[in-house]
Amino acid sequence: MTKILAGFFLTGALLSAGPYTKQDRIKDMQTMASAMQEIQTGFFYNNFDMIKEGTAKLSDTIVKIQPPLEEVEEKDVMTRYVNRKVQMSNKIKKKVNRKAKDLIERFKEGDAVEALQAYTKITKYCMECHTQLRNW
Repeated sequence: MTKILAGFFLTGALLSAGPYTKQDRIKDMQTMASAMQEIQTGFFYNNFDMIKEGTAKLSDTIVKIQPPLEEVEEKDVMTRYVNRKVQMSNKIKKKVNRKAKDLIERFKEGDAVEALQAYTKITKYCMECHTQLRNW
């Protein structure tokens, strides 16, 4: 009985979740910008908790980032192959998550310089996404 109820609940949750819209992306980008500011402030105040919270917020939010629906549903195979925006988005998300973990580890070990370099790499990946995928 509980498996059936869980199945109904899961099905309902999946059906109620709409496509990832431009508004969703804007909200997520604002959250990530706020997370990056929190990390930077943590560096300025030498506050590990701020850095940890900022990287957690960044990692939690970047998982939700998806390519626009029109890119995912592109019918033309050649256009999909040339654009490769879906693959690039996923690759950048992995890089950011990896560097966020590295940033936490380095700062926790007392190596603020290496942690700051990881932060700079994350910023580089953000700009890479914005210039190549979002056509800035």
